[in-house]
Formats: sequence, C-alpha cells, structure tokens
Amino acid sequence: MRLLSVNLGSARAVPYTDNPEGVTGIDKRPVAGPVRVAAPGPKGVGGSGLAGDAVCKRQHHGGDDQAVYAMAREDLDGWERELARPLANGAFGENLTTEGLDVSGALIGERWRIGDRVVLEVTCGRIPCGTFQGHMGERGWVKRFTRRAAPGAYLRVVEPGEIRSGDPVEIVHRPAHDVTVALQFRAVTTERTLLPRLLAAGDALHPQVLADARKYLEKYGA
Repeated sequence: MRLLSVNLGSARAVPYTDNPEGVTGIDKRPVAGPVRVAAPGPKGVGGSGLAGDAVCKRQHHGGDDQAVYAMAREDLDGWERELARPLANGAFGENLTTEGLDVSGALIGERWRIGDRVVLEVTCGRIPCGTFQGHMGERGWVKRFTRRAAPGAYLRVVEPGEIRSGDPVEIVHRPAHDVTVALQFRAVTTERTLLPRLLAAGDALHPQVLADARKYLEKYGA
C-alpha cells in the first residue's frame, strides 16, 4: 500500500461553483513534495490539512474532521473504463491518490501511517456536490457517483509531519466495529435507515454525521 501521488489545488475562478466568490480549489494536481500535513483548525475556520492546498468554501469543506481527502487509484481506474476517458491522479479533487488500499472499505476510525510519522484517521465519506459535477463535466454526475457508493474517505490528522509521493501506507489501527466509509455514505444518502448502525463507530465519526445518526435514532428508533 502506498501513495501514488500527493495532490494540491489552487483557488481558480470557474463558472460552475456555487461559492459566492466564484472560485474553487477542486482542481488538484500532483506535486513532488514533501508536503507538510497538520490539523488545520475547526470547520469554517480551518482549510486543508495539507500546506499549499486551497479550500475555498470553508463552511462545507476543510477543517479538522475533513482535513485530508483520499481516493483509491483502483476506483479512478474503474471510472476511467466507465467514462471512457483518462482520469489523472487528483481528478476527483483528492489530496491523496492511493494504491493497494480499499479506501471506501476502510472503517470509520481506522488509522493509517503514511511515511515515517504522519498518522491519519478515517472520519467519513465525501458527499458529491454541484462543483464536483461541474468539474467532471458529466451530466447527472452527482446521482451517478452516489449510486456507486465508493466515495473515498475524509481523514483527520492525528500525528502531523511530511509526506510525499511514493510513501508507504500502513494500517496501524482497525476498530472493533463494521462501519465502513461505504456504509456511512449510504446511510447519509440513499439508505437513511442505516443511520443507527453508524453509532457503533462513536466519536471517530465526523461530528455532523454522529449528530445526524443520534437524531434519527431519537426520532425513529433502531
């Protein structure tokens, strides 16, 4: 398991974003590195966990619980075949493009060591938005991506440090539950009856997802 690339984005003006400022950092490109990784601060204030990476709409993106976004190269390859066009590393706006790692099958709370020092913890899956659809240029992309339920993973920074393309990735902790990123994604999008199951992941969940699961349980029960 390794990083194929570390990808950073700059703020760019585009016609398809719903950001009032008209810019987005979704167009991420591989860099040689090393890149500093650290907790960026709370949502709404903190941006990306990677130095030099732009997060332009901070009320929905970035912050400590969405500091880093990872996508498996294997999933990108699958979309390449389906869309019949090449998808470079970073094409989905991911910071980390991995090889040999089942990112959407990772458990919430699972921890990865990247390189010698950096440790990241899985918090939730990525929810597609209109900016993502505009970036991809595919009609109906949000629904199509949602049906696949392989969204890649957001991670928080547990141990800061530097990473670079080619670094090994090691799973150093797997929690004792069965709540995967894919399950969490389905629960918050197409199968909300699954929400109570997410509570098994506890505080490792993204705080908003945890709050939604608790609210659902209070209203409807298990």
